[in-house]
Amino acid sequence: MSVPPDGDAVVTRTRSGRAVPAAIAVVIGCLVLFTLLGAGLRSEFGPQLRLDGAVSEALYAGDHRARALDVLLKLLTAPGLSWFRFAVFLPVLVLLLRRRLWWTAAWLVTAVGLVSPLNLLLKHYFGRVRPDFSQGGARLESLSFPSGHSSGIATLVTVALILAWPLLGAHARRLALAVGVVVVLVVGLTRMWLGVHFLSDVVGGWTLGVGWSLLTALLFGAFAEGRAALRPTS
Repeated sequence: MSVPPDGDAVVTRTRSGRAVPAAIAVVIGCLVLFTLLGAGLRSEFGPQLRLDGAVSEALYAGDHRARALDVLLKLLTAPGLSWFRFAVFLPVLVLLLRRRLWWTAAWLVTAVGLVSPLNLLLKHYFGRVRPDFSQGGARLESLSFPSGHSSGIATLVTVALILAWPLLGAHARRLALAVGVVVVLVVGLTRMWLGVHFLSDVVGGWTLGVGWSLLTALLFGAFAEGRAALRPTS
């Protein structure tokens, strides 16, 4: 006599079956958008460059902004930094390892740990310089496309949502998604308010972070295993 499948296993397969096609579609969309942005920069596509310049000039808060505003912008942009991601996910990684969720842990390390090196490689490939404003700007010597802060925060939010999604109710999911989107948008905007990135850089960073996180999740089977990742043990 066959043994009925475990209830949790059935739910896991069902939710994974719905999540995987959606994730594949988003990865493809991110790849297409990133490729278009990169091609526009490499070919010096006029409309894209003019839009970048206009948005930067409109949003840049200026060199002589109030100290309180400067501190606020630097606080709001901090979640895009590498150390912030590591501080958030280190306890999660420890928990995954304690529960022997090896593939989910491997995915977490890959997604969070490799997005910055990948971003740096792409910066050197495209070689775009930072915005240059008549009133000075941030005067950073590092390259601009894609934005590391934007890809970092997109990775943080995407990974966090994938891990937490199966453990949340419908209302909590909508709230978590809304908060995540707002955080990603705010960090991206701060990069333009601070005068260190163009619009294309920020959007490119977002697509890189989301696409990379979902691609690695698919490769490591995180959608299937992640259901029990943060659930208390019995």
